[in-house]
Amino acid sequence: MMGSMPKPYAEIDWQSHDKLRLYARDYAGPAADAPTVLCLHGLTRNSRDFEDLAPHLAKSYRVIVPDLRGRGFSERDPQWRNYHPGTYVQDVLALLAAADAPRVVVIGTSLGGMLAMMLGYGHRPRIAGIILNDVGPEFDPVGLERIKQYAGRLAPVRTWPEAVAQLRAVYGDAWPGLTADRWAVLARRGYRANAAGVVEVDADPNIGEALRAAPAVMVDLWPLWKALADLPTLAIRGANSDILSAATFARMKSENPALRQLVVADRGHVPLLDEPECLAAIDEFLTQFK
Repeated sequence: MMGSMPKPYAEIDWQSHDKLRLYARDYAGPAADAPTVLCLHGLTRNSRDFEDLAPHLAKSYRVIVPDLRGRGFSERDPQWRNYHPGTYVQDVLALLAAADAPRVVVIGTSLGGMLAMMLGYGHRPRIAGIILNDVGPEFDPVGLERIKQYAGRLAPVRTWPEAVAQLRAVYGDAWPGLTADRWAVLARRGYRANAAGVVEVDADPNIGEALRAAPAVMVDLWPLWKALADLPTLAIRGANSDILSAATFARMKSENPALRQLVVADRGHVPLLDEPECLAAIDEFLTQFK
């Protein structure tokens, strides 16, 4: 019997400052000196969201894709109040040290994009550029409230068909027109069978509790955005996004004229980054770092 295909990535196990065991995928790239791209997923997501993009980029770059604490194969935090951006930034810096990746371009989806901006602001020597997927310095309250309602609160499922149905209920408006096969693939990214074979959301439900416990008044991130004006940046927006409004997207450009932008038709929050226009824009943006 033939063995399974080898994985296209190595696996990194590293430890956070507070001794959690964390996980990342490391796609080697074409050469030891290839530039490094760091991909950061969204709030309740994990590294598998980049299963299409990472191999594509690995033709030219080293690509590192972590599971943030509490997601995927990274350990869950017994102190749920640690699920906040400041902690995640510390974790990412520990990962870059463990992976010997002194300088990276960050691709950040939603929460991951917020972390990209924070890294660009607070750790500029480590960050060569950033790509923001449907996130900016201001969050539309409509979308934020939608996420607060479901994060960590989805009804239990037990089978893969139930997981697919639940995924479509949550993301159907954001991802119209997908085939049944594509929905099945996406379900395998957001859910995982536990030791008993029961399918579960692959994230700690307490991540939602941490989001709902955050202060109602958001910190003003526009000063941070202005400070990033000299950092090469590509911002991607889903045309139907309820998190990154058209007005915020326009203001981002007015305050950073060098910003490159892409609007993805028929996508809400968030574009999947497998869309041809996304791949073309990302490829073009990254050529400056080769």
